[in-house]
Amino acid sequence: MKHAFAEAPQLPLNDATLITIDRDEVEIVPAVPPQKSGKVPSYLSDHRKRLRHRFLTGGAKAMPDYEILELTLFRVIPRQDVKPLARRLIDTFGDLNGVLSAPIARLERVDGVGTAVALELKVMETVTHRMARAKIMQRHVISSWDAVLDYCHTVMAHRDTEQFRVLFLDRKNVLIADEEQGAGTVDHVPVYPREVVKRALELNASAMILVHNHPSGDPTPSDEDIAMTNQIANAAKALSISLHDHLIIGRSRELSFKSQGLI
Repeated sequence: MKHAFAEAPQLPLNDATLITIDRDEVEIVPAVPPQKSGKVPSYLSDHRKRLRHRFLTGGAKAMPDYEILELTLFRVIPRQDVKPLARRLIDTFGDLNGVLSAPIARLERVDGVGTAVALELKVMETVTHRMARAKIMQRHVISSWDAVLDYCHTVMAHRDTEQFRVLFLDRKNVLIADEEQGAGTVDHVPVYPREVVKRALELNASAMILVHNHPSGDPTPSDEDIAMTNQIANAAKALSISLHDHLIIGRSRELSFKSQGLI
């Protein structure tokens, strides 16, 4: 039977660059013609050198999000001032995580974002997710709880649609699998309790942690969230599988069913 976690009620493409793809090479030609010499203007070259120097000499932590984006954009837009585009991306999506998490279609609606820029940002997102995931896989979940929360926020907090995933644990509470079980709309995601429990049996898991996000940013559970969690908990209990927790990930905080006494 199909169910859904539900959240409580709550320009045309304009590339700044022309892109030619030849085999594995991506050539970027400025939409605004460069100087006749073909060189980057000295003020842009000096600005890029200063940013790179600050980053390489330990200043990365103090750099605002838009400057980190500038450093990323240097590689794909070599002859233009990318600061306006970096600021435009931050203004549109809120912060660096929001930029990286944005769907390609939404990125490409931002003035100045073309295929190469969107690709670079999504590669950066994938690297970030894999690094966060590597910190929790095959680790004891209880002793790595902060890393688990960081991973869930990194992967889910800035999504504009709901996602439901399950963390599967062995008898020693070591994380053996992290799998997306469903993706939905802005306020609900389809969930199949039998499929969740079936997958736990296939993995020989002894326990699970459910995780889903609320795109509105408010992690308050809806009645549907609570009812569905109870159905999964009961189905798992019948097969001697424990449901340790259900986390709802909001924009800046999470809610734990266990901490709230809902499990």
